[in-house]
Amino acid sequence: MADSDAGAGAAPEGEAARQEGLILVGGGGPGYGAPQHLRLDKANRHGLIAGATGTGKTVTLQILAEGFSAAGVPVFLSDVKGDLSGLGHPGDAGGKLHTAFAERAATIGLDLRYGAVPVTFWDLFGAQGHPVRATIAEMGPLLLARLLDLTEVQEGVLTIAFRVADEQGLPLLDLADLRALLVWCGQNARALSLEYGNVGTASIGAIQRALLVLETQGGTDFFGEPALQLADMIRQSADGRGVVNILAADRLMASPRLYATFLLWLLSELFEELPEVGNPDRPTLVFFFDEAHLLFDGAPPALVDKVEQVARLIRSKGVGVYFVTQNPADVPDTVLGQLGNRVQHALRAFTARDRRALEEAAETYRDNPAFDIADAIRDVGTGEAVTSFLDEKGRPGIAERTLIRPPASQLGPLTEEERAALIAGSGLGGKYDTRLDRESAAEMLRARADAAAREVERTARPDAMPQEREFGHARRWDGGRAGAGRAREIGTRRSGTADSLGGALSEALVKELRGTTGRRIIRGVFGTIFRGR
Repeated sequence: MADSDAGAGAAPEGEAARQEGLILVGGGGPGYGAPQHLRLDKANRHGLIAGATGTGKTVTLQILAEGFSAAGVPVFLSDVKGDLSGLGHPGDAGGKLHTAFAERAATIGLDLRYGAVPVTFWDLFGAQGHPVRATIAEMGPLLLARLLDLTEVQEGVLTIAFRVADEQGLPLLDLADLRALLVWCGQNARALSLEYGNVGTASIGAIQRALLVLETQGGTDFFGEPALQLADMIRQSADGRGVVNILAADRLMASPRLYATFLLWLLSELFEELPEVGNPDRPTLVFFFDEAHLLFDGAPPALVDKVEQVARLIRSKGVGVYFVTQNPADVPDTVLGQLGNRVQHALRAFTARDRRALEEAAETYRDNPAFDIADAIRDVGTGEAVTSFLDEKGRPGIAERTLIRPPASQLGPLTEEERAALIAGSGLGGKYDTRLDRESAAEMLRARADAAAREVERTARPDAMPQEREFGHARRWDGGRAGAGRAREIGTRRSGTADSLGGALSEALVKELRGTTGRRIIRGVFGTIFRGR
């Protein structure tokens, strides 16, 4: 059951939305065009919600989420300012905004009735929702390199580390696993360089420093188990409404790279796990990417290409992606051209650069002879927009000036008590709220080092055969220091014992690496190589 099933009836237009396949976005009146609807069978063609701060983007996102939920479509969105938690509570018929909402509804021709939608709250830090976690292996080297802001050389070393982890059966679950693996790679850099290419200790040190920064930003909370299962996001409530998944992102915005990388990871998981559905009557899931400029700021060309590829292909999985940003120029042209459904709130043109951006935004719309689109984008007020939605044949509709309909749910955040009650009633707390810590790479490498240390001690004891004592002494890398800590620190070299690969024998390491390359699992769209679940 979704968090807010209790006490929240379906929105009045929900059944009409399911039957007609339309979501009412806004309407007309004097000086405005005809009522504007988003077609459910074209909702997986993606969309854009743009406009300056304070022009109504959040309300537009809210009413679209309500419409999708009423039609039975699950939604994922990030709550950057905390306002969208109000989706879980009905609007207030006696509130100060009710009169203005009622007048607007009458102008549009909408029978406004207040109601909540079923919601589930998530939080990477576990404070304002159920914890969201992913394993290091699921994230993969490409996205992790983006998160850590690594150079191309450092990314290559990280990719080698992932390859070794997969071939040696070392599960990478959390940051401790990756740190331990990088230490091991540094100790065995010479052997790995012969097999895969240069593994520089300087690069490993740079990666370790970046991991330390990530830990201070809360990355330790995100990486680990139990990992998020997509089925817990793609759900319907008992009455058939789509569950709206709300990610608490106000604290997360202090780590913008972590925010953008998490959403990219979630998109990649959706692409990999969902089946092909072609052109469905309604989407499987709608994904709102708020503050979309964070995704593309400073992104390398290879990553932008991957985003374009996902935007082009993920719609066949029934997923609609809607970018929410202040200016359409924040989205690369290759991605912007795939966004067929658009709501453009006001753009301010104070500088020459602003005026060029406004003209470029106007050029992306289908002309309406009744008005100048650039003038309209500049002049529309709060809660108004220039809209264009795909028609039944998938063609962009003529741009129209539109009054955005008022929301049925609460405008503004829930209280802490209301949020806590919805979280407690979700039924997901027992599954995600407690972190798991099973044996993984860090523990396995430690066990291998301990086994290697015991082997060193055995060959060095007084009753060992002379050949064993001589060999153990000659091959000792630490200058003859005694004790098990020597083997953990550097790994002892010896031929003929494959079991000590994890910390002792470089020759056996190379042999075993060469013999296990057929066990690689190649991951897909974002270049992540190992699932390692």
